[in-house]
This record gives sequence, C-alpha cells and structure tokens, in this order.
Amino acid sequence: MLPSQHWASNFKVEAEDIEFISNMLLEKETPLSTEELATKIVENRLQQEVAALEERYAGTTIYNPAQIHNTGQRLLFPNLDYQTAVITDKRVGQNDEYGEFNVIQVTFDDDEEISREFASELQVDHVLNLLDDDTSNALLGDNQVSAEQILEEFGDIIIKKINDRLRQNDDLVHVARKWFPRDLIIETNEGHHHLAEAILDMNFGGPLATETIIKEIGGLGDNPMSLQVFSFNYALNRDQRFEEVGPSGEVMWYLSRMAPAEVQNVPENLVHAPIDYDRDLLSDNMLNMEAEIDDELSPIDIEYTADQGRITIVYPHRRVGSLPLTTQVRHLFPTSEKTSMIWINLIDGQDDEVYEGWVVPEENYVFGLSKFYAKHGIPIGGHIIVKRGDKPDEVIIDFEAYRPRTEWIRLITFKDNNIHFENDKRAIGADYDDLMILGIDDLEALDESVKNIHKQRRSLASLLHMVIPALGKLTPQGTAHIKTIYSAINVLRRCPPGPILATLEANPDFENMGGHYWQLSES
Repeated sequence: MLPSQHWASNFKVEAEDIEFISNMLLEKETPLSTEELATKIVENRLQQEVAALEERYAGTTIYNPAQIHNTGQRLLFPNLDYQTAVITDKRVGQNDEYGEFNVIQVTFDDDEEISREFASELQVDHVLNLLDDDTSNALLGDNQVSAEQILEEFGDIIIKKINDRLRQNDDLVHVARKWFPRDLIIETNEGHHHLAEAILDMNFGGPLATETIIKEIGGLGDNPMSLQVFSFNYALNRDQRFEEVGPSGEVMWYLSRMAPAEVQNVPENLVHAPIDYDRDLLSDNMLNMEAEIDDELSPIDIEYTADQGRITIVYPHRRVGSLPLTTQVRHLFPTSEKTSMIWINLIDGQDDEVYEGWVVPEENYVFGLSKFYAKHGIPIGGHIIVKRGDKPDEVIIDFEAYRPRTEWIRLITFKDNNIHFENDKRAIGADYDDLMILGIDDLEALDESVKNIHKQRRSLASLLHMVIPALGKLTPQGTAHIKTIYSAINVLRRCPPGPILATLEANPDFENMGGHYWQLSES
C-alpha cells in the first residue's frame, strides 16, 4: 500500500495541515470553502509524498538493462518490490542470443549477504527498457493517485474531519461556507452598516447579494472582492438588523424588521403544543394512514426524491397562507445551514405569477401563499402539487384545476361554543380530498370559539367527544372517518394524526367501526 492510500483511508488532520492552509489563505487573501481546502490539503500531501520519495532515493537510478552501469552505482528495481541495491562487480556477458552486453553483480540493501546478477548495456529489446527513468514516477507506477481520486473515495470523511478541526481553531473564521484568518478580515464600521440598511430599505427590504450591497456603498477599499464579500458577510452576520436569507451556497441579505411577521414568529394557527402518547398503540393500518395523511409534524421516516410531490392543505395552513414541509415535498425546497428563514420565489403553475415566499425550515412550513389560495379558491382539504423549479430559489406551486362546479361539502358552524357541521353547496374548481374538505363562513365566530376552547384548556379527548358526534350526524351510520376527524380537530387546535389515533384507540369512549371509521361508544 502506498503512503497516500494509507493516510487517505485513515485520514487525520495534522498540525502541519492547519499551518499549510493558514499560510495559503494569508498568501492568497481569498476565502475558501472546506471542500476547496480539502483539495489543497490532499494535493499538498501528495506533493510531499513525491518529494519524500525523491529525497529518499536521491542518487538512485532506475534499473534499465539497456543503460551503462558502473561499480558503486545504486539501483532501484521496481519489478522486485522496489528494492534497492549497489553494484559490486561488472563483467562481460556471454550469450549469443543477446549479442554484446555486460553483467552487473549487485548486493541488495535489505540483505547484503545475497548477490544477484543482471544484464547491462543490453542492445536487444526488453520490457524493462520502457521503464520511466524518473524515480518518483517509477515508485508510484500505475498506483499513482490524484487528489480528485482520493476525494472521490474518501472525500466525505476527509471534509468532515477538516471541518470539525477548523471549527476548533479560533484563528480562522467560517462565514457563508468559507474560511479565512480572523486577523485579515476587513474591518467595517457603523457607517457601512447604515448604508447597507438604507440600500436594503430602498429595495423593499431585499433580498440583495453581498457584492451588490458592497458596490452600492462604494466598496471596502482596494481589497479583492472575494475578501470584501467575506468580511461584509462576517460583519452583517453579527448585526441583528440583517438576516441572511439565501439558500445553501448563496448569500442574500434582508432587513430583519421588514421580513413578514409570520416568518419572524410562528403564526398562532400553526403553533403546536405536543401531546405525549404511546406510538405502540398504533396498528399497522393506523401507521399507514398516518403516512398517507403525511402531516409535517408526524415522525414519518420516508425519504422522497421525486421532482414533485402532493400535499393536502388543512385549515391552519389554509388560514395562514402557508404550505407544510411534509416528507413528500421537503426535499424540493432550498435548505440552509444556519439561517432561520430562506427567501424563495413561489411560481404559480397555472399562470406563472410569482409570489414572494419564505421557507422556515425549523418550523416545517413555507409562508407566502395567501394570494394563491384566494385567487384559485383552494378549499380546506385541497390538493396542492409542488414541483422543483428551474433555479435553486424557485419552487412551482400548482393544483389540478377544473371548471368550477357545485359540490356538497361539510360546513362548520358554532353554537354555544360547540362545533356543528352541516352539508352545504359550494362552487369548487380545484381537486380535493372528499374526506378532508371543510367550509367555514364565519371566521369571527370560529376565532371566538377557538379562543374559548384554549382558555378552557380542553383536552384532545374532550375535543374528540365534541367533533365525532357532530360529524356523525352527517351520515346514516353516525360514524366519521379518521381523515375527517383529523381535518376537523385541526380547526380547533394544531395536531398531527398520531395523538388523535392513539387517543381513539386507548379511550374506551370511542369505538372503531372498521375501515378507519369511528363513533362514540354506546356502552
């Protein structure tokens, strides 16, 4: 195994590596990413390998039977596991098949008691005549590897170890996925920050790229632009007036005070108070139903990679104008390592209208779809199709539209702080889940009732006692499907299906009638 193969498979960041990249960054005055630094470190180690080989075998000649050799000369034999030997004697060779040639006697460095003889000044063709005369090339031979090959095989672990080690180094600063010595960062002052704030204010809060802002404020001296960008990113990151809102790998700035309130703080309708429950109560059918509903708060361990996914909108998201980051669509939206909000363009799949959108990854929702929902009349329970955009900061929001037709839906009303349902006609022009669709006419009455329910701190079981009989009145069987129950409960409080299913299963007040239909127990 060559040295490079050994250290690459057992990579460890050495003090010499840190010193090397620190000096390189000082010299180049250009911030570099961990991936770029990893390439530089691996290239440097490979160069050191070659240098070490050349030093170790200085004065050593690759054995080539066609060359002239003399007593005392040191030879390297690649075909004999790269052993080295010293010529101790030389005589005239005798073999009519090879014509005139000499024979050299050598003693190997690893075992001086053993001598062997080899041809010299051989005039006929021989495979060893084609060997590279460069010692380092001969030693590496066909096994010579490049930095690209090493990183292709071991890159993930090498980059992680370098990144972990650099984060322990106080002399280096990490901003926007790049590293640079702290002492060389360009200092900014309050005047620069006031100008940046004014530029963003004139651009409706942003977002703007760092380089654009720097050019607008007149630059940060004659320093390289990459260093100016790094330094200004470092400064703005430490100023609460500015929010970094670009997707991973792209730095964009926005004024914090001008970001939507629904992004700065989780909207009340989306606030989730977790409920402890025993997941062992959920049968396989229940778990399958949980995955089918695909609530963003459910612990579903499924990874999707398709270029589009589908969501069924429940009341909280329809009311807020948000979109849940469910397992089916989460991968279609941009991510970021640090920022709490990501600015994106939401493109209407029906007419290409563009809406300003905000991804809030920690809270699993996307804000900015109120106009889209209202324009297309998307109902509670409507199906939304999410598609990957052409750019990292673009996502297409669509639905299956059809000519509006009159449909019977469940209309929610409130009397005496109790929820009631009645079948009513509505014009619907978008595809929906008929088990989850709901209609609400009096939002003021709804808000007042929900406010009172929260004040009373009613339990989930209490809400189910209210919802299930009310829904049951709409069917001859007096039952309600779990999807309908889930949709209705989320009008009253934000709750994923897991706690609802567990409560129904554990509480004897509720009875499963088969096929995910439930009613109050008659016993």
